[in-house]
This record gives sequence, C-alpha cells and structure tokens, in this order.
Amino acid sequence: MLGIVAVSESKSHRALLAINRMREAMLPVSNGMKIGISGAQGSFSEEAARQYAKSAGYDDAEFVYLDFVERVLEALEKGEIEIGIFAIENSNGGVVTEYLPAIAAHRFAIERLFDLNVQHMLLVKPGTKKEDVKTIVSQNQAIRQCRMYLKRAWPQAEIKEYEDTAKAAEDIASSTLPASCAAIASRAAGEVYKLEILEESIQDLKFNVTTFIVAKRLG
Repeated sequence: MLGIVAVSESKSHRALLAINRMREAMLPVSNGMKIGISGAQGSFSEEAARQYAKSAGYDDAEFVYLDFVERVLEALEKGEIEIGIFAIENSNGGVVTEYLPAIAAHRFAIERLFDLNVQHMLLVKPGTKKEDVKTIVSQNQAIRQCRMYLKRAWPQAEIKEYEDTAKAAEDIASSTLPASCAAIASRAAGEVYKLEILEESIQDLKFNVTTFIVAKRLG
C-alpha cells in the first residue's frame, strides 16, 4: 500500500508541475522593474534613473518616459510603474517649486534621495552658428542654473521656459521649434536627437548637484 501511495503522490506532483509550467507559459513576459521618469528620453531624470537602477541591481529595468511629475505620481498610484524618479532640489537653482503641487496631491513613499552632478550643454541643429541663435529654451530649473551665463553670453537672446530639457532638444531636432532656437539640455539629449553642442558645461557652478527622489507606491 505504501508503494502505491508513493507512486500516486509522485504522479500528482508531476501533474501539478506540468500545470504550473503551462500557466507560466501563458503569462506575459516580464520586462523587469518599471521605472517612471519625469522627463523625455535624454533627460537628466533618465540619467538619474539609470544611475539608480545600476546601484539597485535592476539590470533589466524598463524606463517609462512620463514627462511630468504629475504623470509619474499618477502612474505610481495606479500601479502602472513600481518606481518613480524626479528631481526635487538643485544646489544652485534651489527647490523645484513647480513640482510641489503634484507632490502634495499624491501619496507615495520615499525610498531614498540621491545626488547627480548635472552638466548643461547648449544644443543646436547641426550647422547652426552662434549668430543664428535668437531664442534659448529649456525647463525653468535649468535656466535658473545657467542664469549668469545667459546674462553674460546671450544678453540679446529671448529666454523661454519649456516643459522639459530633453523635450526642448527633441522639438528642435524635429523642427517643431525653429532652427534659430538652442536648448539647454544634457549631453545625452544631444546624442539621442543628433544635435550639436554649441557650448558645453554652461551651468554657473562647476559642481551643480541635483537631488532626486526615488518614490515607491504606498502599500
């Protein structure tokens, strides 16, 4: 009797394993940890997210470009992403005050804070010369971090705020913005959108540190 019971349990065990394998095969393939980024591809938030993912061991992380802090926190609350990353303060530009209403309106847990040394580039369409530039566009915080440079080097240029540094670069590349525009953005944005660096490291302080929040959904 004992031998019969053992054989029966063995068959049941194999059957359960087979059913589990079938179920796993039907599940969607995981793309790894989903990290929401407050910015477009090539943004400083993406650079910060990649730094965080590497330090946390999320080698297969999927980056979701959500452009605005509001969208990042909404996606976090809905469970569409596991982590949200966005800037909160800069050593030169101060607190990112435009993000505070969204931060106050949503519930989330702060996993950690970490710093990124931010180096701003002045990006233009290939072939654009300094004398061709009439307008400089970027996110408000980036403009604040370069205000003395802009006052000194571009006293005649129109300075316009934009929703995101990388989005400004993207829109110059796609001709959504005219070729007479230059964007203050990252070196990575220049590489992604195939723009030229007209001037590099234009931030007022050599060490220009931005603090980023790693936000997690509250359980």
